[in-house]
Amino acid sequence: MRKSRFFFFLAIICIVAASGVYWKNSENPKEVTKGSEIPVIDQAYSLIKEKSVFTMKDEDLIEGALRGMTEAIKDPYSTYYTEKEAAIHRQSLAGQRVGIGIEVTEKDGRFIVISPVKSSPAEKAGIRPFDEIVQVDDVRMEGKTLGELLQLIQGKAGEKVTLVLYRPSTDRHIKVTVERAEIDNKTVTWKVIPIDDVNIGYVSISMFGEETVDEWVEATKELLARNVKGIIVDLRDNPGGYLHSVAGVVSSIGKEGEVFAYMQNAEGSMEPIKTTKIDADEEYLRKMKVIPLVILQNEGSASASEVMAGALKSWKRAMLVGLRSFGKGTVQETYDLDNGGELKLSTNKWLTPDRDWVHGKGVESDIEVEQHPLFAMELTPLRGEFAEGDYSEEVAYVQKVLSGLGYNLLRTDGFYDEQTAEAVASYRQKHDLKSGRHMDDELFASIREQVVLYKEDMEHDVQLKMGLSVMLHKIKGDI
Repeated sequence: MRKSRFFFFLAIICIVAASGVYWKNSENPKEVTKGSEIPVIDQAYSLIKEKSVFTMKDEDLIEGALRGMTEAIKDPYSTYYTEKEAAIHRQSLAGQRVGIGIEVTEKDGRFIVISPVKSSPAEKAGIRPFDEIVQVDDVRMEGKTLGELLQLIQGKAGEKVTLVLYRPSTDRHIKVTVERAEIDNKTVTWKVIPIDDVNIGYVSISMFGEETVDEWVEATKELLARNVKGIIVDLRDNPGGYLHSVAGVVSSIGKEGEVFAYMQNAEGSMEPIKTTKIDADEEYLRKMKVIPLVILQNEGSASASEVMAGALKSWKRAMLVGLRSFGKGTVQETYDLDNGGELKLSTNKWLTPDRDWVHGKGVESDIEVEQHPLFAMELTPLRGEFAEGDYSEEVAYVQKVLSGLGYNLLRTDGFYDEQTAEAVASYRQKHDLKSGRHMDDELFASIREQVVLYKEDMEHDVQLKMGLSVMLHKIKGDI
């Protein structure tokens, strides 16, 4: 068994993302002797093998015991990964991953495509948002878990996988064959936002992966070359990542040798984690040390993103705009196991430079801004037909969208009342849909389109707009 790395992580997400922060470490712990050395475990194992009417493979019993032990800790961040799950876990943070390039969610036992990655094999094969994956090669998806689906889709570059998809927009099944390929796992995007004759840089960090520091340096160099006067760093819904990636990003901003976090082990021993000199030219670093910064965060900003936000707030280096962050203040260390799997355990607490433990409470924003409900809504797969008197999650979703679009609704709890029916009829007429007071796939497709259009309009992002306002005041010296 080999100790491999430290992580601050929240969860694995679908095929294209993960969450947390990881601290790589090369120490080798003492070898663990084979055998449980606990008689009752050996006794239970023998009884199951000898007496159970259900045949079990040895490896399945062992994996069941490993999962049971981690579940007994009652820590959502301590877990056991099988060999295949561990490989998917590592890929989620790598600079590249092998796959077909889709983001998937599970809803009511169905696996729905949220979106294909741009220019990915999935997009080129014609896979669309809201397609339902019903079969992978010759394996039907009924009763399968999301992890099992991901394992079936994953494979080696150049290999092909065949998917059977149900497409609600055409009410038919289609079969597509996709060739797996290496896909860039880009975590940093940027743009220039001109406002009041001032260029302001915007950088979004989706998570802290293997290549995030290089991507960050490249993005901020481009922004500085465009003479931006300040940079807004968007950490909203960033679930975490590697500690060394956070260290690199904050080292480009803070003074060398400055404490950006503390690690505290089970014995209470506190270790300061400090910024270091990164591999970048001096002129770039000089500008980055002084450029005004604003951080955007929300309740989905967790772990590694909280390390960054907490450090910059403690240093008084940036204003935090948005909502209080998630509040994950533990560090996970992963161990490679002899069966090829991984054991991930919470082994440390992390604290801000002010020695504040944010676990369960989060990092408070300097300026609290609630996002517009419609802008904050996730795209949700919708299907079926509903009328007055029905009650469902689909009805509740449409009610919330209609309310966000300005329709006067008193309830958004999913009960299809007369007022909802009148709003639906009005919406259908306005958007040239078939007349009626019911919800169906035609209405759902239109509702999804309205949500997408609303979220694409920067004017509806009130947290970003507040961040831009704060930045202008900082540039002018009012803050």
